[in-house]
Amino acid sequence: MPIAHLDVDAFYASVAVRDRPELRGRPLVVAGAHRRSVVLTASYEARPFGIRSAMPLHQALERCADLVVVPPEMERYRSESKAIFAILRSRGHVLEPLSHDEAFLDLNEMEFGDAKLLVEQFRTEVFRERGLTISAGLACGKMIAKIASELAKPNGMLAVEPGDERTFLAPLSVGRLWGIGPKTQARLNERGIVTVADILTLDEPALAELFGSSSERMREFALGIDRRTVSDARETKSISTEETFEYDLADEARLRELLVAQAHELAGDLQRKNLWARTVGIKIKFADFSLRVRQTSLREPTQSPKAIYRAARSCLERARIDGAPIRLLGTRVAALDERASNQLSLFAPRS
Repeated sequence: MPIAHLDVDAFYASVAVRDRPELRGRPLVVAGAHRRSVVLTASYEARPFGIRSAMPLHQALERCADLVVVPPEMERYRSESKAIFAILRSRGHVLEPLSHDEAFLDLNEMEFGDAKLLVEQFRTEVFRERGLTISAGLACGKMIAKIASELAKPNGMLAVEPGDERTFLAPLSVGRLWGIGPKTQARLNERGIVTVADILTLDEPALAELFGSSSERMREFALGIDRRTVSDARETKSISTEETFEYDLADEARLRELLVAQAHELAGDLQRKNLWARTVGIKIKFADFSLRVRQTSLREPTQSPKAIYRAARSCLERARIDGAPIRLLGTRVAALDERASNQLSLFAPRS
């Protein structure tokens, strides 16, 4: 059952270089302009300087004096993502997007060799039509396909033949397995469990001690067994947007203006996806980095920016403490339903 994982290389940075060829070969990051910005994507030329995604921009600039900073263009990225996914769907295979720049592709009706050829064709087509390179992994399970694409970067392809899964995984760091994050990896390393092969030396009591109810799943992962299928029916559970301020903000009028803008952005997303929201919430990060979240349930499901704003403003009023300055403000809609009737109650307020 071949499954491919395809990932556009340094997506945001690659779009910038494609559109501005004079930037090719230069260390580059995509980030906002204010002093609290973080790196969204670093080009491969920037990575030898230790620059990575989510790094504060000021640190990235300290590490590379010649660093080029390009502002993000989210609408362009969404447009590119749609065009790339259209290419990947063009042969009728099920595609499961994970983000704007990566997806799983179900090739289970093909022979493994034919699947390899098709993935290479997709990589060629995306480069020819969109000017962007894709790294790909091919295997008989999602986890190994994703690991393979990570190892193939940049602009490569790695196929793990059926039956070779255990051999492929054995020498890799235990942190490569899904479900093992940095803290768990450190704990395992302290116990002498460094590679995936080390997991298979553990007996059942030891596995249960380390992984609890997930012990059997982790053993299967270490063996290269992954039973999950590719699905294009991913449920949208919530939609959110947020803004980190360059300077801490306490002005009530400006905070309300931002809520209005966020409400319109979320309403637009709901309308494009034909979803209706029953819950609205806000997230506040204060100047001391403490976090506060408030939400409210709506009487009627909505796609209305006014209804979202009113609910978000109410949440904000409940969450603020004596006008304390705010570092970050975000709005979220949840309890989404595409089947919700757009026939609102005759007595519901119109927005």
